[in-house]
Amino acid sequence: MVRRRTSGGVDRSRQRQRLRSTAALLTSLTALAATALVAGPVVAARDGGPCVLPRTTAHHSLGLDTWNRAYPRPIHTLDAVMVFLEFPDSEPTLTPDQLAADHFPATSDFFHRASYGKFQLRTHPERTWVDMPESSTAYRIQRDWDPDRRSAYLRDAVAAADDRVDFTRYDIVYLVADPDAPGVDSDATKVVNFDRPLRADGRDIKRIVTVFEQHPPDRNVLAHETGHVFDLPDLYHRPVDGKGDWDTYVGDWDVMGSQFGLAPDLFGWHKWKLGWLDRRQVACVSGTGGTRLTLEPLAAPPSVRGGKGGTRLAVVRTGEGGAIAIEARGGTGNDRATCTEGVLIYRVRNEAASGAGPIEVIDAHPDTEACWDRSVYPPLADAPVGVGETFTVPGEGTRVEVADRTRSGAWTVRITPTA
Repeated sequence: MVRRRTSGGVDRSRQRQRLRSTAALLTSLTALAATALVAGPVVAARDGGPCVLPRTTAHHSLGLDTWNRAYPRPIHTLDAVMVFLEFPDSEPTLTPDQLAADHFPATSDFFHRASYGKFQLRTHPERTWVDMPESSTAYRIQRDWDPDRRSAYLRDAVAAADDRVDFTRYDIVYLVADPDAPGVDSDATKVVNFDRPLRADGRDIKRIVTVFEQHPPDRNVLAHETGHVFDLPDLYHRPVDGKGDWDTYVGDWDVMGSQFGLAPDLFGWHKWKLGWLDRRQVACVSGTGGTRLTLEPLAAPPSVRGGKGGTRLAVVRTGEGGAIAIEARGGTGNDRATCTEGVLIYRVRNEAASGAGPIEVIDAHPDTEACWDRSVYPPLADAPVGVGETFTVPGEGTRVEVADRTRSGAWTVRITPTA
């Protein structure tokens, strides 16, 4: 489920200072203890080797030794249908074409850039409205939706569309509700996974993306939701009482954290999981010494030097279920609006479920913040390590030194795992 920006946008200064102190404390408390997996000289293993975390039973686990075949893997072309639903209690003021244009081709373009052209999301929007049998208010649509009401909505929608849509042709189903209907709640946009698949046209439908966005919609909202279709987790932190900041885990740095992020390209770990980074682009750093690497900007397109090769991600294994990931983030591709550039460090935990912090960005500048007027979480907006800086991961000991930046825009780094 995608989270919403709360009223007022960015926190005020006193709140920011309080959250900064809290975030620094949490960083210290949640540090993972290091476990040496390989003794002797440093090894930069290009096949991922010992740095591959195993997949666990956690929902959307970030283990990547195997692929969960319950989900489509976006390494080729996938087809998606958009079905537009109207209700007896409202007359649509927009056309299906207008609503389709709210999301596409922008969402397809996002994934084309993120995958370095390896994945194409091909959409097939229906041109006319599908009539729902009940009023929009009858379904009581909301973020934490009653399961019975939600099931009734989905059954009714698929049944109503079945005469005109051949569901066997599509890998992804988007059900788009009339945004002006009185019972539609934009906070209910999410992916619904079925314990028992729906049946249509003789095939199982295992999940559906329910879209209740207003016009115009949240930026990158379908990139976020479609990420769930590919087994990616929520990276935001939802406060227990619904109050407070949602973005303390990753800030602006991945669309699975916030669709409003200034640098929303998917983390290198996600790209590795999805198959968009190959063995030559991931360096597994292990041992007791230091190793020097050139990290190409993660979001740089294939036309840029290193786009089809070069190292995009460095990984230091920290235990049976954890790792430190290191990648370069620059103002290009999906990250073109980034607040800061540099070498980003984050923790990965394979046993943490979606929404429970499977990835946490480590702040290299815990006493400062940046872009308070634009960032979803200014304390992490300046998290990357800059040229000439050295940073040691709190509680774990891995040291990252950024020596310089090459003419092509890559970063030269030295990574020293904990002794």
